[in-house]
Amino acid sequence: MKFIKLLCLFCSISALAQKPISPADDSEWWKRNNLRLIQMNLPAYEAANIDADEIVEDLKAFSANTLIINGAGIMSFYQSDLDFEYTNPFMKPGEMGRIVEKCHENGIRVIIRFDFSRAHETIFKAHPDWFYISAKGERIINTDKYVVSINAPYVQEKAFKIVEEVISKFDIDGIFLNMPGYQTRNPYENIYVGIDQNEYDKKAFAAWSGGLTLPLKEDRTDPVFNKYLEFKTASIEDWSKRLHAVVKSSQEKVSSKGEILRSSGKKIAICTYLEESVDIIRHESQTHGLPYWPYTASDNTTHIEQTFPDKIVSNASIQQISFQSRYNAIEPEEISIRLYENIANGSGTDVSLMGDLRDYEDERNFGAMKKIYGHQKKYEPYFGKYESIASVGVIAPGYWPGGDKMEEYRGLSLMLKEAHVQFDVIQDNHLANLKEKLKRKYKVLILPDINYLSDKDIEALKEVSDAGVQLIATNTSLFDNTEALKSLFGASVVNKDNDGAGNYLKPLKQDFFKSFDGQSMIHFKFNLGLYDFDKDVETLLPILSKGRPGPPEMIGGHEPTGYYGFGIKKKTVGKNILMPMNIGKIYYQHGYEQHKNIVLDALQNIHPDGFKELINNAHPRVELILQDFMMNKEGVTIHTPFKSDGHILHLVNLTGFSGNTYFEPHTQQNIAFEVKVDFKPSKVWTMQGEEKLAFTYSNGYLKLILPSLKDFEGIVIER
Repeated sequence: MKFIKLLCLFCSISALAQKPISPADDSEWWKRNNLRLIQMNLPAYEAANIDADEIVEDLKAFSANTLIINGAGIMSFYQSDLDFEYTNPFMKPGEMGRIVEKCHENGIRVIIRFDFSRAHETIFKAHPDWFYISAKGERIINTDKYVVSINAPYVQEKAFKIVEEVISKFDIDGIFLNMPGYQTRNPYENIYVGIDQNEYDKKAFAAWSGGLTLPLKEDRTDPVFNKYLEFKTASIEDWSKRLHAVVKSSQEKVSSKGEILRSSGKKIAICTYLEESVDIIRHESQTHGLPYWPYTASDNTTHIEQTFPDKIVSNASIQQISFQSRYNAIEPEEISIRLYENIANGSGTDVSLMGDLRDYEDERNFGAMKKIYGHQKKYEPYFGKYESIASVGVIAPGYWPGGDKMEEYRGLSLMLKEAHVQFDVIQDNHLANLKEKLKRKYKVLILPDINYLSDKDIEALKEVSDAGVQLIATNTSLFDNTEALKSLFGASVVNKDNDGAGNYLKPLKQDFFKSFDGQSMIHFKFNLGLYDFDKDVETLLPILSKGRPGPPEMIGGHEPTGYYGFGIKKKTVGKNILMPMNIGKIYYQHGYEQHKNIVLDALQNIHPDGFKELINNAHPRVELILQDFMMNKEGVTIHTPFKSDGHILHLVNLTGFSGNTYFEPHTQQNIAFEVKVDFKPSKVWTMQGEEKLAFTYSNGYLKLILPSLKDFEGIVIER
């Protein structure tokens, strides 16, 4: 059944979105949180053929309302008047101005891309002291582009002049800063070089630290290196504040027609991967080594939204498979999952590709892009203004998790996703900033191998625990703070790095571990820490020795070691659980459900209500995202006080994902739900089919059946 009133609403909002953008518009447009963004990363030579009219025509065909396009830094795509800015020799004079004007005529915002990580060799030859140099005297070079030093004049002074020039020449809506931060490697060739030893960096660190010498290697056991990490954060934040002041200050702009335009500058959004002094925090869903991570967009968007609730997040689906294969795009099924996860978690659609959209080298997923961008545009009022209903929080090990910590984090997240437990993600170095939210919102916080927390974040974690929030920690979490490990979990490290390959765990307590009927031993590998627990801590999962290696006639001998893989410390309210083992990593890499069941049984024991928020019979590979929503109408922004208009249950069908290939998802039939809601809905309907769903409501639960799920669905539960 079609809803005429809804369609009229969509039409009126879509028409409104196509209104031309006036040069006098000084609204903070990004706060509407309705980005449908396409980033065109133009190779230098493609600038000779770009055409403003074609770009606008293509953006409209994709339902895009925001464009990111090359501007300056590595090279300018306009005629620069600055002697420290290299101008692209293929640049068409005046075309950048035409692109901005034509986009604005069609209601499309333009964000200019800057990259101050590198500069042309002509700049290097004139000012070699501005550039990166390793302890061995090496430079980081990509053909004729040299990596610069952050504390040298190019970044500290000239970059601001370049930004000012672009703002003065073009009536842009935002700036995107690519690759900010300190460089230690050549990412395009995957070569690590080391900490920058530029003289400007040495002097800046010495001045900031009270005379310390710049470290030569990255070593978390070195207090000087840890101080250097603090310096990097402080120096980047200081630079970001200065950039913010430049962008937001009053600027005089001259149109291509010679008109003098005045603007307060407040409409210019700052977008980058940094956290401070920005308006739009950018993240990226990329393709990395196996196993692929199909939840990358959900991971990135909820991570930013829950850690920085006053910011907009735009998570870019990176089209390229690798830096060496930029013109080969990911599969259509993969980009579909990423874009659906973006909008289901409160972000917008965002794709970054090489070149413009004409005569593209790999257009296989253009159809998926048009479909999902169009879906977001059509249902715009139902996206972008969400509040999470989750009572479980997972602490992320940093903005860009990597290595063992990333695998532990992803493994635990995967367990929750497959069990359809709703959870948020919070960045580990912001616990103190979010302390009151953590105490108010969550019943359980999960720490996947989280350590090296600041003193203030440790104190916040203790205060949150004392307030009744229960903790589940794994692997080497808090090993570096013996006092916190003792007070929170009643544990002491004997050997945090112990190879668990060949060891077994025994799930003896069956009223706790209810998922192990018929199984008395659980194999292990990866790290299995040996810890002493206090007498008042209940210990489970005895660790058995490795036993005798050899043929079947010889094996056995697995005896209790006296150590345990599980400790439960009772608190005044609730419990804290420590599992000093890589239980997330083993599930991430191997996927044996016995390891997942250990974690889920633990969560079920201390927080059974976490499994009752969304009762269902959906396939484990159907991602369920339940949001409280407010209608995102004209005039509503991220800062508008939230008033619930109901819930939306998003379903992303990942059943076509095999671990190393993305196939078409299997259509799911008759998925039954019991959704915990505190109101009797006035109407329940589906976005894809615009069909009303029959439902019942009793005892605080909405019961319904979704007849069919293809790739994606949004079930709207209106008050």
